[in-house]
Amino acid sequence: MSFTAPEIAWGALTPVVVMLGAAVLGVLVEAFVPERARRGTQLVLAFAAPVGAIIAVAALWSGVAEDGGTDVLGGSLVVDGPTLVLQGVIAVLTLLSVLVIADRTATGEDAFAPTAASVPGSDYEEVARRRGLTQTEVYPLVLFAAGGMLIFPATADLLTLFVALEVLSLPLYLLTGMARRRRLLSQEASLKYFLLGAFASALMIFGVALVYGYSGSLRFSEIAQATATPSGLDSLLLVGTVLVLAGLLFKVGAVPFHMWTPDVYQGAPTPITGFMAACTKVAAFGALLRFYYTVVPGLQWDLDAVMWTVAIATMVVGTVVALVQTDIKRVLAYSSIAHAGFVLTGIVALEGSGISAVLFYLLVYGVATVGAFGVVWLVRERSGADDDDPRTSVLGEATHLSQWAGLGRTHPGLAAVFALFLLSFAGIPLTAGFIGKFAVFSAAVDGGAWPLALVGVLSSAAAAFFYVRIIVLMYFTDPAEAPAVTAADDEAAGASPAEPVSPVEEIDVAVAPDGSAVATLVAVPAPTTTTTVVPSEGLAVVAIGVCAILTVVLGVFPTPVLDLIGDVAQFLP
Repeated sequence: MSFTAPEIAWGALTPVVVMLGAAVLGVLVEAFVPERARRGTQLVLAFAAPVGAIIAVAALWSGVAEDGGTDVLGGSLVVDGPTLVLQGVIAVLTLLSVLVIADRTATGEDAFAPTAASVPGSDYEEVARRRGLTQTEVYPLVLFAAGGMLIFPATADLLTLFVALEVLSLPLYLLTGMARRRRLLSQEASLKYFLLGAFASALMIFGVALVYGYSGSLRFSEIAQATATPSGLDSLLLVGTVLVLAGLLFKVGAVPFHMWTPDVYQGAPTPITGFMAACTKVAAFGALLRFYYTVVPGLQWDLDAVMWTVAIATMVVGTVVALVQTDIKRVLAYSSIAHAGFVLTGIVALEGSGISAVLFYLLVYGVATVGAFGVVWLVRERSGADDDDPRTSVLGEATHLSQWAGLGRTHPGLAAVFALFLLSFAGIPLTAGFIGKFAVFSAAVDGGAWPLALVGVLSSAAAAFFYVRIIVLMYFTDPAEAPAVTAADDEAAGASPAEPVSPVEEIDVAVAPDGSAVATLVAVPAPTTTTTVVPSEGLAVVAIGVCAILTVVLGVFPTPVLDLIGDVAQFLP
């Protein structure tokens, strides 16, 4: 038996090769580069990789626009128009996210624990903090995750789909548990993400086995051909397809696979939350879009009931539960769930215009998400003590909504940018979010799914309440009028003993005239904190500024981008 080596079109794989190659180099840097030069070297690689991927996508664009794309690795990957759009969006969002991840505030610290493997609160951790140790392993982990995200929407067989899912997920499990503050909450979020992610992966691989048993192939094109011919095993195909969709819906945070989202968004380091919320959703929706449009369009009649139920439940649950949240990161988490439902309306329609609508929506949502979490990263608690040194007076992120009261008066510029992102999430005209929602709802109406579009419009109207509530809190509420942060709120938010904000008790012992001792329990107010915007090296500010500009430009002049996406928004068979 002779072995024939496959021909690999390396040119078409350039964006993936650049990203994963830089990640591998980052691992070598950790092993061989001296500690004093390690962070600088990692930053060069972390910035160069997404820039190189963007350039590679631009170089491939004209060829794909002319011939429609090409199969790679014997059909395991497909580089077509939607693939390039998604890879370009992921590379842009990764670059913006790395700017926030790499930023250091005036405290001299980044968002990551000095030793992520140490026991929270241990002496070892304190020594590492005092020595100023940093976790530069973060950057190759981010690049590995981004590399998996570039592969995920380009996969054209179920095995490669599963491998790409694990490549992008495993680094995120680690990154979620590396927060510098509220370590226990971060590690709990990492464990939840890992366990639920493993469960979702098991569902997907079981579905892959069932689909393979039905069709005898793992290739999308061959499975699609098999589904065109009815057989006695149609129930096997339907169950397998639903299980594969369940694994993909978990990654996008759709109901009922959304339970990990608020806890992970809250517990993860804030820059990682922004990266994960934006890039993972783009990659996962890209894979879901390809699978739904190219593999199972013949099962639309059977799958409509499932997908319609998921889309409606996702929009409604995300909107309703967000109304009662008191933590800004949890508000944005449930907001992302609602947005997943909005995107699903464009996918379920199975309309040609739905492809370009979903791709544009993912772009504008990802830009606003990275910018919003970049703002959250800079809004901090400051101790009430008379201490002007930010290294000792500036604490963790001020995530309780009451702490954002009056921010528009004290820091009007940052509050205005955050308000812009919230208005884009709400779909207010002249923002990119409005154009994105209009596009996906129009595609749903064209595809006959007008009830989904109606639910989406009503959910958007209801969601505007909690976005506007935050804006009112920032601009029209005095900090003294905002509800105080209670001990229960602190416990729910995972405040550590090193960050006391609730009252403590002391025992005052006095001697009575008869010589007996009298003990009195005296409540001592906890140290007060105020809210401030901490200065930084400026990288996060650059990312926030770029996201704000894109949000406005894509809302006022969306036509060139929509036309550019529409010209290539067609999957290879």
